[in-house]
Amino acid sequence: MKLRLSWLILAAFFLAGAVQGQNQSPADLPSAPSATKPESPPPPPASPQPPAPVVQPEASKSEARPADSAKSDPSLSTGRPAPATATPDTRPATASSSASGDDTLSTIRRTVNEVNVVFTVTDKHGRYVKDLKKEDFKIIDDAKPAAEIRSFRAETDLSLELGLLIDASNSVRDRFKFEQEAAVEFLNQTIRRSYDTAFVIGFDVTPEVTQDFTDNTEALSSGVRMLRPGGGTALYDALYFACRDKLMRSQRNTPVRKSIILLSDGDDNQSHVTREEAIEMAQRAEVVVYTISTNLSGSGSHGDKVLERIADATGGRAYIPFQLTEVANDFANIQEELRSQYAISYKPADFQPDGRYRTIQILALEKGLHVRSRHGWFAPSQ
Repeated sequence: MKLRLSWLILAAFFLAGAVQGQNQSPADLPSAPSATKPESPPPPPASPQPPAPVVQPEASKSEARPADSAKSDPSLSTGRPAPATATPDTRPATASSSASGDDTLSTIRRTVNEVNVVFTVTDKHGRYVKDLKKEDFKIIDDAKPAAEIRSFRAETDLSLELGLLIDASNSVRDRFKFEQEAAVEFLNQTIRRSYDTAFVIGFDVTPEVTQDFTDNTEALSSGVRMLRPGGGTALYDALYFACRDKLMRSQRNTPVRKSIILLSDGDDNQSHVTREEAIEMAQRAEVVVYTISTNLSGSGSHGDKVLERIADATGGRAYIPFQLTEVANDFANIQEELRSQYAISYKPADFQPDGRYRTIQILALEKGLHVRSRHGWFAPSQ
């Protein structure tokens, strides 16, 4: 009997312990890892980035292909000129650009209704005339005389921003080495250290920046010599890209001449933008384009006519050599012209920020003189 009572007391003791364990609060129990650190969902996959032009380490890595911009640029999708817009400069800001916001706004108000034009003057023998004054010219803007000439400068007063565009497609392979050396000599003779800057772009199916803006002629020469021919030709894309992504980004506080030397046979077979769209971009960027044909047939090919159209529309000049050795002479002629230019700034008589294309005529008052400049400009849009 005592044994049975002992078993009953022992059973009651274990039963009480079990009930106490079941009544323990969940807060007193250890949490599972997933309760203390809930799993965060994996991040969504990044959207694919559009391909960009090939850029060497020295060059800016923020440039986009003309083909991509053609899809988003209103002027390319509608066929109508897009309003001129300001594009930020990707190069480091200088001390002069750190002015206060009020100063920046006042500068914009003073200059938004001014038009800047670079031009050359020759006599009846084709010789450059370099000693003229602003009183020797009359400006007609959109069929009306300009209201005021605000500034007039000769070449010696102006810095130069120059783009060298070299066709590196298969079509120029047999004469590529000579053209490279002629281009190197041109850069060595033209770029003034601490005053002018230049960049080098080679192009086949895409533009490749082999040397970004610099005044170092050795670096520019290296950029020219590293180019290798091969592939198709996207000439219009390269010109569009150089004007929009390089020269239009320039925001110097002082007047500057912007020029491109385009060395090509003019036969485009890969571009996404058209010839006229590339010309329009050059006009918006206020770039003068000089072209040197690498087509040595001397037959006035379709490519030569393309190069002539580009040069004429931007106020430049087209050179068509008949033999390879003349390429170096053409570079020398361009160098002389760059040292013989004028730059004029004027206020139109009835300026309207309507984004419209307006024609320009610069007339020399002295008989027998010929003025060559771009034919028009695009007014900004509000």
